Amino acid sequence: MRRAAGSTPQPAHAAARGNDLAGIIDARPISGFQIRLLVLIACAIIADGFDVQAMGFVAPAIVRDWHIDLPALGPIFAAGLVGMLVGSIALGVVADGIGRRPVLIGAMIAFGAFTLCTALATSIPQLIAARFLAGLGLGGVMGNAVALASEFSPARRRATILMILSCGFTGGAIAGGIASALLIPIAGWRAVFILGGIVPLVIALAMVALLPESLHFTIARRRFTPRATALLARIAPEASAWELATASPPAPAASWRSLFDDGRTRATLVLWIVSFANMLDLFFLANWLPTLAVRMGLTGNFAVLLGTMLQLGGIAGALVMGPLIDRYGFRGVMLAAFSIACAAVALLGQPGLPFGAMIVVVVLAGIGVAGAQPAINAFAAALYPPALRGAGVGWTLGVGRLGAITGPLIAAGLIGLHWSDRALFIAAAIPAACSAALTFALPRRPGSAQQG
Repeated sequence: MRRAAGSTPQPAHAAARGNDLAGIIDARPISGFQIRLLVLIACAIIADGFDVQAMGFVAPAIVRDWHIDLPALGPIFAAGLVGMLVGSIALGVVADGIGRRPVLIGAMIAFGAFTLCTALATSIPQLIAARFLAGLGLGGVMGNAVALASEFSPARRRATILMILSCGFTGGAIAGGIASALLIPIAGWRAVFILGGIVPLVIALAMVALLPESLHFTIARRRFTPRATALLARIAPEASAWELATASPPAPAASWRSLFDDGRTRATLVLWIVSFANMLDLFFLANWLPTLAVRMGLTGNFAVLLGTMLQLGGIAGALVMGPLIDRYGFRGVMLAAFSIACAAVALLGQPGLPFGAMIVVVVLAGIGVAGAQPAINAFAAALYPPALRGAGVGWTLGVGRLGAITGPLIAAGLIGLHWSDRALFIAAAIPAACSAALTFALPRRPGSAQQG
């Protein structure tokens, strides 16, 4: 390992003293083992995105097949989101207590199984129940996947890595749109959920064989095992003989109150509000855009295409924002994203907008809304220490899920009141404007939260 001129040479394990495992990971190039781990986590996030967004894509087909009114979709959309809210908060805290690995695997199995149950639903109450139970599992995926990936990633590239991984959610949503467009005309909307249930179960089996536990979690709880040593050797071979049991002190018990300690109060509260507002917009657009596009005169396939372009914009935004955040910090990048979102969402419902212009505006909305959500998740992962990371990301996502529930329900109510498309989208631009204003209260980098 490198050392400064005139310094005293130290054994590789010395740097681990004082809870500096993160420093050793930061100092090493990303290994093939870490890349394979991140790819496996990305697969889980892709499956998560597919299932979360699938309901928005199949909703027009359900309306047609079951002859229900549009406002009846509100409780169906909300059921899965309520489950995700509960799962995000509860399973984040549980993972800080028993480990990321078992919770993430269990969450994948749960949402895969109940997504298959969604395909069997024959009534609205059955559909609501299946979506709620699937949501419980879905809620445990993103937060724990982000936390685990963060703990195996070097700080110098962490935002970029987490933003790229979060693109998996958007990629899964795009896959949901493509699968819906291909499968619904051939096999009906149930086929989308059959595919969405089988894939996470396969990924869960792969995780049982290949997914390791977080080294931070293992060492903090003094679980010195040959497996932990072998994992460390795959990241830092010269440090494989560390006495991991003394590398860091036991972590404090995680609780929601701890999220406000050490000067994190303002950053935590602002992050929750921004997460709420952004998910309100994200799930309003993801769930209602295809259906509203049909109401605006587009055919079903073109409406699905608009939903897909929203997600493509999200991928583009996340890929651009990750390196910018690593270089310049979170605040300015997030301010730009929310400002773009506000303008684009307000334009979506303008009457007479040509289809080509509509695609451009939808892509910009995706950049600003879907692209900003990974930045919010990455901020949460950077703000909290490892012992609180699962709870911190889980609470941020959980509060965001309140917005995700609120957005589709408010839209359903306003549609029932015969609001015009123009009025709906102008109203939806308000949360993005609020998020832009609130970014000024965030530190540029989460590490400065204690001072700000």
